[in-house]
Amino acid sequence: MFQTFFYQPILNLLVAIYNIVPGNDLGIAIILLTVVIKLILLPLSKQSIKSQKALQTLQPKIEEIKKKYANKKEEMSRAMMAMYKENKVNPFSSCLPLIIQLPFLFAVFRVFRDGFTNGSLDLVYSFISRPEAINSISMGFFDLSKPSPVLAVLAGLAQFWQAKMMMSKKPEIKSKGARDENIMAAMNKQMVYFMPAITVFIGLSFPGGLALYWLTTTVLTALQQLYIFKHKDSPPDLGQGGDKKAIEGEVVSS
Repeated sequence: MFQTFFYQPILNLLVAIYNIVPGNDLGIAIILLTVVIKLILLPLSKQSIKSQKALQTLQPKIEEIKKKYANKKEEMSRAMMAMYKENKVNPFSSCLPLIIQLPFLFAVFRVFRDGFTNGSLDLVYSFISRPEAINSISMGFFDLSKPSPVLAVLAGLAQFWQAKMMMSKKPEIKSKGARDENIMAAMNKQMVYFMPAITVFIGLSFPGGLALYWLTTTVLTALQQLYIFKHKDSPPDLGQGGDKKAIEGEVVSS
């Protein structure tokens, strides 16, 4: 099922794009393939980014509720749900789109991991022109069938840019002496450097085509984040008075 509905369609889409790209440049074909996949998954990724942004905006209120109801788990849960309902935020909506996108990511990973040998081109549909071989040299010097340190480092830098952008949008939590907040802040800072390092490691371990795909999709995602963060839509209303009263009122009424 995975091969039929994910791997084979993505392989065929890449081959079809490769056939029409001037000079049959595999690198350009990979970039165009990434753009097409991003467009297909645009509604999901857009919803995921918006949900992450909303949850980050609500983080100070979440920490405030955790402190207020530290020893009252049921009241804490009711207050959390009231706050999410008041601000029209689904705490799980940022995860679901990412989970749905995983099969596409695995399919792309397999396409570039397996390369275009060992009979992989036998899976090309009959209505698509099947090339005798795929030229893995892109732009005259990138061999996308082998690991590329340049593309791996660029992908890591793009991952760092995306992570820093997301971190810079997180509101500061002004409470003092909160151990959990300090631990969470330290973990978030570590992830900003950890994920790019993992990206570089993966890029150095697999064909350059995968690193180019990851570089392109990360840049496109970062640009999408930049657009959404700067969009004129206002963030959830987090006024101290009204929102706090709504939360407390919901807890009391429950």
